[in-house]
Amino acid sequence: MITLDDIKKKVDELTLKINAPTNLLPSYGQQTWDAHPYIEVDNLGFMFYIISERGQEYERKMTDKIEDLLYWIFVSVTFSMACDYELKNRIEDKDCRRIMFDKQEELLGLLNNNWRQKENAEHQSILKNHPFDDSAGLRATCCAQLRHQGLSETEINKLAYEKYPKN
Repeated sequence: MITLDDIKKKVDELTLKINAPTNLLPSYGQQTWDAHPYIEVDNLGFMFYIISERGQEYERKMTDKIEDLLYWIFVSVTFSMACDYELKNRIEDKDCRRIMFDKQEELLGLLNNNWRQKENAEHQSILKNHPFDDSAGLRATCCAQLRHQGLSETEINKLAYEKYPKN
């Protein structure tokens, strides 16, 4: 049966491969109630990935496969790392998800190519319903400037979408 120490050891090994910040890693066996993930193992050997905040549980995933648990942990870790990377390497006229998705898939691929492929499929699914919009950031900046001028939301949207239409 896998213990919390076994899980922590595997997570720490993978963390080194991508130089993940320790503040992104889950805690083990105890809740923090601050929306930070934590891991539990029950007496039957089931492993749980849990997120709770202010006394309310928001997410609970259960598995008996260490591979699944590690994937859940590192999808979260690499997403945060990819967001930080995008912020530092932002391209104003590109949908931020272009950089984020690529970086997350790259990091996951360093850990496990199956995880990279699985997350790529998830990203493609997201993009079917919410395609890239390379003008979104420019539109948002334009909206903020127009809002500061005291225009109505209707006028703000009209002007922003005229200047920066959806691609």
